[in-house]
Amino acid sequence: MAQSAPLFRRTMEPHLKRLVRQYPVVFLTGPRQSGKTTLSRVSFPRFAYSSLEDIDEREFARADPRGFLARFDGKRGVVLDEVQRVPELFSYLQGVADRPGSPRMVLTGSQQFQLSRRIGQTLAGRAAVLSLFPLSVSELSGRRPVDPTRLDRVAPSAAAPGLDLSRTLFSGMYPRIHAHRLAPREWLSGYVQTYVERDVRDVLNIGDLGAFDRFLMLMAGRTGQLLNLSSLGSDCGISQPTARRWVSVLEASGVVLLLRPHHANFRKRLVKSPKAYFLDTGLACFLLGLRSPRELEAHPLQGPLFETLVVSEVYKAFAHRGERPPLFFWRDQTGHEVDVVVDLGRRTVPVEVKLSRTVRADAFRGLDLYASLAGARGGVLVHGGETTYRQGAHVVRSWQACS
Repeated sequence: MAQSAPLFRRTMEPHLKRLVRQYPVVFLTGPRQSGKTTLSRVSFPRFAYSSLEDIDEREFARADPRGFLARFDGKRGVVLDEVQRVPELFSYLQGVADRPGSPRMVLTGSQQFQLSRRIGQTLAGRAAVLSLFPLSVSELSGRRPVDPTRLDRVAPSAAAPGLDLSRTLFSGMYPRIHAHRLAPREWLSGYVQTYVERDVRDVLNIGDLGAFDRFLMLMAGRTGQLLNLSSLGSDCGISQPTARRWVSVLEASGVVLLLRPHHANFRKRLVKSPKAYFLDTGLACFLLGLRSPRELEAHPLQGPLFETLVVSEVYKAFAHRGERPPLFFWRDQTGHEVDVVVDLGRRTVPVEVKLSRTVRADAFRGLDLYASLAGARGGVLVHGGETTYRQGAHVVRSWQACS
């Protein structure tokens, strides 16, 4: 008998269950293959299930939406998977959500840029929205997640679980790769082709897929850098407005995240451009043409890819708790910078990222400057080692203890 694939416990599960009790509709979005279907079915095993990827289900929903939804009357709840395949359903979901005794509905979809407007138009006030991304390090390790609002505090649970950094960067965090022990390059190759053909082409009506492939590779080569749309468009052979539109779709679809600058008033001129990061380092490594973890270790972008991993981990730590990640960066016109600023309202936590396992005294310069300007009590330095401890006013935190 074949051994079943491991099931990863997702941080979002209790938050999803809580919202389903509170709202008639919960929309679970996120990039393709991030685990939305698995999470929904594991969380609600007694709910009815319908996948609108199935051609028969899709045609039924299009031809007779009322009849399609009536099948679930009397059910405790229903999971409608990949609901963006039948956008006409949204006009009828409002009536179901408003009817007393109607089933709870969990809608999943991977095209947030198409669905957000429809949710706002038809389900405003009736739907909660959650965003699920690929696995975090804590989910992959089976470890209790770190509270991202307490990154600047040392807790006993911060012990590192012992993952290999280069392999983690190279493989990325898509669940299927780890559940089935797949070769990352082979799986990601199919993922990119599917994503381009089914999502981006549908939304942007791209005729020249070669130009978009070049655009993806150029974006991967710029992960962790300030976003320069003029340079990006010029190198790719497209206009700046086209580059802006393509970036916006990559961001909305959970492939790229943009960190905006934190405009605290420190009487200094600050940069205005966002920084762009891939949400998954494995996807970035594939687009860069890397073939192995060993090859990555000698690559000049190893440092930016490590920073990408850390930013992604902190981002997911908030998102998988159902919160909008309050992440920014800080950089003035003279070159002083902090990689990440976590804005918690009453206080901010500056975070610096250093690939080295050995933490030297000069690694804290950016944190010290920011703390003196912002009145922060200290910051966090995330490094490539396995230890987490306090050093002076700052916390030195392992990359494995950020989510």
